[in-house]
Amino acid sequence: MPKIKKSRLPVRIDMTPMVDVAFLLLTFFMLTTQFSPAEQVKIEVPSSHSAFKVPDSDVMTIFVDKDANIYMGVDGQTLMARLFGQDAKLKRMVQVKLENLGDLLIQARISNPKLRTVIKGDVNADYGVIEDIMNVLQKTQITRFAMITNLDTK
Repeated sequence: MPKIKKSRLPVRIDMTPMVDVAFLLLTFFMLTTQFSPAEQVKIEVPSSHSAFKVPDSDVMTIFVDKDANIYMGVDGQTLMARLFGQDAKLKRMVQVKLENLGDLLIQARISNPKLRTVIKGDVNADYGVIEDIMNVLQKTQITRFAMITNLDTK
């Protein structure tokens, strides 16, 4: 007696739920992503031959614009809120006075001893302001700092 073989039905996987999940994840990440805030001050840095790279985290930056205004910023939102208040939590930098800079530097270093100090000065900034900042750094026992420049490839 011959047996009649039934033909096999192919397995069909419905891909609709996977596509739905993929679009939900894409939408979630697009809506929750926080972009870095726009810079408050436009600073054009001078050129240099040095190729030293600034670290990505634990950085305390002192900005000087062409009008000799001094700004200070750190890379952590909680530390920004602790130093300058909750209003400055999402800002990249806050304008400070030279008289208050020393106290702010000490508070920042107490909060995070691993902070590295960086000075970013405009190419047209008065050197006297940079010198005053270096004197404040020396008084607060911060002897290691970097200056941000553009790499001169000539």
